Amino acid sequence: MAKKDLNIHDKHHRQKMSRGDIVFHIVNYTVFTLLTLVCLFPFYYLFINTISDNELVRLGAIQLYPQGIHFQNYVEVMRIEGILDALLVSVARTVLGTLWTVGGSAMLGYLVTKQEMWLRKVWYRLIVVTMYFSAGLIPWYMNLRMLGFLDNFWVYVIPGLVSPYNVILVKTFIEALPPSLEESATLDGAGYLRCFFNVIMPLIIPILATLCIFSAVGQWNSFTDTMMLMPSGKYYTLQFLLYKYQNEASSLAALVRATQDSSALANLATKQTALSVRMTVAMVVTFPILLVYPFFQRYFVKGIMIGAVKG
Repeated sequence: MAKKDLNIHDKHHRQKMSRGDIVFHIVNYTVFTLLTLVCLFPFYYLFINTISDNELVRLGAIQLYPQGIHFQNYVEVMRIEGILDALLVSVARTVLGTLWTVGGSAMLGYLVTKQEMWLRKVWYRLIVVTMYFSAGLIPWYMNLRMLGFLDNFWVYVIPGLVSPYNVILVKTFIEALPPSLEESATLDGAGYLRCFFNVIMPLIIPILATLCIFSAVGQWNSFTDTMMLMPSGKYYTLQFLLYKYQNEASSLAALVRATQDSSALANLATKQTALSVRMTVAMVVTFPILLVYPFFQRYFVKGIMIGAVKG
């Protein structure tokens, strides 16, 4: 019976829509569908070129659908020396860096909302100032070197423990919450840590999920710190190897071909080229971070809107 009533309601709603509403919905869905396809096509194009006949890819014959499908490119790229270690380093820095950054920013954002905090306005303004003024690249490098962070994995995590922008978002989000929630917990004897973890933390999940996306993408895509702070190559990341391999794709393709057996080498469809190496490595580097968005997307809009505007 309820299903019948729902169908009658939907039918009545469709009848109430004017011609202008119908045209608007058609145009709206059409535009957003086209925008979605435009955003997805580069990833699709990259993927079909990595699984297609390498000779056809080299000639530019692959446009809309794959031809001569094979997965040998991925097998050969994963055999490149150092790429699995770099993958492990990238995953570790992304997970640890994201947890530390979000946790540190959330805690500091909560503290600066407390009126009783000693010199609260001064500390908060000093945090904000760092968004606009920087000592520069050379002092940054010298400071990290003197602290012993060269060829040290923790350089990926500790220097970014607190992000001023994240602190502002968390602070604004918390200030939009009803003060009575924390006051009631305080009356029951809860301290600051208890209030933060038991009362505030569950309520600020949307903004924390948003910060997780920002931090994870930033950590995964970063490679300049690896370039400057890892001279021995001990903790190379996947993104830095992508940068390196993009510049050395021709010699790398020759190295991969040298490790292939003679039958594979005779087959132009799977013979590694500079272009196939570039595209395959780019796909290997890009795909993992794409998996992050589906888990946090539902929190993203709410977190940004509430965290950016107080009220």
